[in-house]
Order: sequence, then C-alpha cells, then structure tokens
Amino acid sequence: MNTPSTSIVSSISNFLRRRAIYFKMAGVTILILFLLIPLTMIRSVLRERLDRRNQAVAEITSVWGREQNVIGPVLIVPYRYSFKSWKEQPAKDGKIEKVEVEETAVAKAYFLPASLTINGNIQPTKLRRGIYQAVVYSGQMELTGQFARPDFENLRIEEKNVLWDDAVVTFAIPDLRGVKETLQLQWAESRIPLLPGCKLTGFSSGVYARVGGLRETHEGIPLKLNLTLNGSVGIRFAPVGDQNAVKLSSSWPDPSFQGAFLPVERNVGAGGFSAIWQVSQYGRDYAQQWTDRDSAAGLSSGSVASSLFGVNFLSGIDAYRNVERAIKYGMLFFVLVFVAFFLFEILSALKIHPFQYTLVGVALTLFYLGLLSLSEFISFGLAYLAASAATTSLIWFYCATVLKSGVRTLIVVGMLAAIYSFLYVALQLQDYSLLFGTAGLFLVLASVFYVTRNIDWYDRDQN
Repeated sequence: MNTPSTSIVSSISNFLRRRAIYFKMAGVTILILFLLIPLTMIRSVLRERLDRRNQAVAEITSVWGREQNVIGPVLIVPYRYSFKSWKEQPAKDGKIEKVEVEETAVAKAYFLPASLTINGNIQPTKLRRGIYQAVVYSGQMELTGQFARPDFENLRIEEKNVLWDDAVVTFAIPDLRGVKETLQLQWAESRIPLLPGCKLTGFSSGVYARVGGLRETHEGIPLKLNLTLNGSVGIRFAPVGDQNAVKLSSSWPDPSFQGAFLPVERNVGAGGFSAIWQVSQYGRDYAQQWTDRDSAAGLSSGSVASSLFGVNFLSGIDAYRNVERAIKYGMLFFVLVFVAFFLFEILSALKIHPFQYTLVGVALTLFYLGLLSLSEFISFGLAYLAASAATTSLIWFYCATVLKSGVRTLIVVGMLAAIYSFLYVALQLQDYSLLFGTAGLFLVLASVFYVTRNIDWYDRDQN
C-alpha cells in the first residue's frame, strides 16, 4: 500500500522525468554562460599582450623615427608695417595726457609654391625587440618646386617695407631624428644648408634656410631638396603647392593608402606598389598666401592635418586582432558542439554527464589560449592549424569513450574540423566576414531542423 509520502515522491519523480529535456537544456545553457568566464580571462590576457607589443613598438619607433609628415616648402618674407597707438606722456603743465603716436613693427608674409613635385622610394623593414616587431622604413625623396615672385600688392603691402634679405624657406618635419645627413636646399643656382628649426607657427620641429634673390627676380625661383628620412608606420604629405604631384614606390606588398586624397593611379602586387597623387590647392583649407596679421586663412596644424595624404606600411589585421576576432566566436563553438552532444542524447538514448560537457567546453576554451601563445612565435595560419589540431585531437580521444560509438566520434571530429575551417575563412574575409558567418549559421540551423524534424518532443516528455 502506497503511503502519502511515497505518492508525493513518485509524483515528483515522474514530473522530473517528464521534464528531463528541459532541465538538460537549462543546465547546458548555464554551463555555456559559465564558460564565458575563462573566455573573458583569455581576452584580458590578449589585451595585456597587445599592450606589451604596443609598448615594444613604441620603443623601437622612438629610436628609429616616428610617423613622418612632410609639410612644405613655405616661403616666409618679413615686412614692416605702421600702426597708431595711444601713449601716456607728461604735458607742459605737469599732468599726464594721452597722445596718438605712430609706431613701426615687423610681421611675416607667407607664400606657398606654385608647383610641388615629390618622387620617393620607400624601403620598409622590420625591427624586433624580443618577440615583437615593428615596421619601419627609410625613404629617399626628391622634392622639386617653384615659387612665384611674392605678390605683396595683393596683400596690400608696399614693397619698400619688405625685408627681402631676411626671407627664409622652411619645412615642417615632426621627427628630425629620422634625418641622417646634412640637408642641402638648392635655391635657384645656390646650394644652402638647412638648419634645424621650423619657422611655422604651431609646428615644433623642422628645418629652414635663409634665401636670397627675391628682390631682383621677376620670374619664378626653382628649388630642389633631396631628403633621406627614417620613419615608422607611414608617411604623409601636405598639398602646399598650387599644383601637387606625388609619386611613391616601395617593395611593401600590402600598402594602406590614407588621408584626404587617394592615388589617381596605383599598382599593387607581391613585389611592392607604386602610386601617384595629383592634388590641387582646392582640396585644402588654407590659402596660397597670407600674413600672420591675418592668420585665420593661413596654414596651421589643424588645417594641415585635414589635408594630409599618404600611405601606411601595416598589414590589414595582425595576429592579435585575429585572435580577438576568433574569441568573439567562442560562444558559437560551445553552442554547436553541445547541441551535437544533446542530439546524441535524444536520438541515441545516450546519457552524457554535465561534467563531461564541462571537460569538452574547457578543451574548446584552451584552443584560444593556444592560438594566442603560438601566434606570437609563428605565423597566424600555422598557429591556428596547430591549436585547432591539438583541440580536435584531445576531444577526439575523449569522445571515443564518452560517446561509445566510432561513428558518433567521427561526427564530432568532422564537425569540429568544419567549424574551425569555417572560422578561419571568416577571419580572412575582412569585408565579407559578417555575410559569410550569417550564411554559415543558416546552414547549421537548417541541419538541426533536418535532424530533428521527425522528433515528437511531447511524446518524449510523456515517456
């Protein structure tokens, strides 16, 4: 005879048995959420390694030379101007009175070249510090241009007030440590050494030279500068000429063209690249000539920054960025593998313990740690292959006993191989990774639909 307590226990037991699938699904879901904790820890390790890499790169580039901008040439001609002011002075009766006086001061007029042509060859190389490396370069450039005779009439300045003998030509270059030889400016028929110091307001580093011949000439004055410059990351140019032409060539196979203007011609191949820019003065925010009494229209650090153009010598995505993107797919890995295990339990009356789910989840998590550590020493492709092969082999060895069937084990191994292959392709398709990933998820969901289409879930709950 059943007692009331026995009846209650039996009812609870029957309830739990009929809801076993729901409890299993809830348990697997909770397990996946817990496995996100070690993934978060691996992501923090990734950020730490990335910070160390960035610090090492900064140390390398601080010695070799930072990212370089070539701004100039700019012709600066001082001039005198008169202005009236009020001054206090003693009167005859001993009192202080204000009188208007005329004073003279010196200002500067700035002129940009009528044309500027730059031909450069950039040779990048990689420097290492420990296990980290940085892309640096050495560039040989020839700058040629021509200045028209300064037109002070448009600036409403009388030529008698112009200090022709104090005229200078200046260039702004952010890191002069990259200059390894004495620079000689060819100005008309003269060769003039360039001295350190930038004469442009707002630019702390550069070179300049005092030039002559402006008073006598009524035509343009040509100039030429051969510049050997070390730098890192990339190089930029400012379109200071009325017409600007820049031609660069390099052995770097993966350029990233940056800035306000893109090349009008480019050829990129495994042996390097060549690119040509054609830029006029209409693409910038500063005038062809101005004075420091009306500096709003002139060349400044802000206006120059918005007009710079050039190229970076960096790969599209480095190993750390690839690992970071791979970690974002971690939950997808857990879900797909655990869904396969769950279907094995449903379709084959196989019981898999939550502890066994956990061990497989830990193995999947170790894949990302192995990928991160290996990618610091070998190429990302080889690191990915080694880490995925190690994880797949470990799960293969474990599932051969847990799943109690060679066919089931091969299904899991094949599924892991497909998932890892899918992820690798998605990581390489930078622009189409979202589309590719979405299509893959649709295929996975369609497979689950197909496998479970004939299952009567209510009947399984009752039995």
